[in-house]
Amino acid sequence: MKLYAADYKQPTKTNKWAIVVHGYGGQSTDMASWTRHFYNKGYNVVTPDLRGYGKSQGDYIGMGWDDRKDMLLWIAKIIQKDPQAEIVLLGVSMGGATVMNTSGEKLPSNVKAIVEDCGFTSTGDVFAYQLKQLYGLPKFPVLYAANTVVKMRAGYDIFKSSAIKQVAKSKTPILFIHGDKDTFVPFKMLNPLYDAAKVDKEKLIVHGAGHGESEKVNPDLYWSHVWDFVGKYMS
Repeated sequence: MKLYAADYKQPTKTNKWAIVVHGYGGQSTDMASWTRHFYNKGYNVVTPDLRGYGKSQGDYIGMGWDDRKDMLLWIAKIIQKDPQAEIVLLGVSMGGATVMNTSGEKLPSNVKAIVEDCGFTSTGDVFAYQLKQLYGLPKFPVLYAANTVVKMRAGYDIFKSSAIKQVAKSKTPILFIHGDKDTFVPFKMLNPLYDAAKVDKEKLIVHGAGHGESEKVNPDLYWSHVWDFVGKYMS
């Protein structure tokens, strides 16, 4: 499977890198504002198209679970180019779930900090919530039937795709961000994720922000927290 990412290199050498990850139904270009902020702060920026999106191959959506394996490849590729790389991971929505799922893997010490923005506790949780909210349907039997198809065709189990379990294993500091008006990935998922993390951590609640809107609704608050947090772990 061929995977695509755009990369934006600084004109002069730096060991600071950011991998910026888009959400469900999106592609790397959706992350233009995040990319610009990191680039203007002196980072090299890599923005992948997750599997099944944009220019990347893939017949099925990984919901941030299979995508964690791809993140390990992007991290390794950066370190191959720059063994002294210091890397920040940031993801929004399904991208937030992706970076949280990545956090529970055995990561090289080059990965210094993670920022997750409105990611979900698990694929099963967010699907169950949306089934009820959007269609008034119960988790059983609908989601269990869907999971059988997902396992057969996409090769992963919805109920094992758990960011909250991965976060509990993380050894990398995490900043959790969520808008309090988010009804797509519900705001109530923030605290369980934050509580599960056993590492250095912070959380930012952006008042009045819906799903994926925190950076747009209050950019000054958003970026001041991001820079303060990641700055503690970067050289």
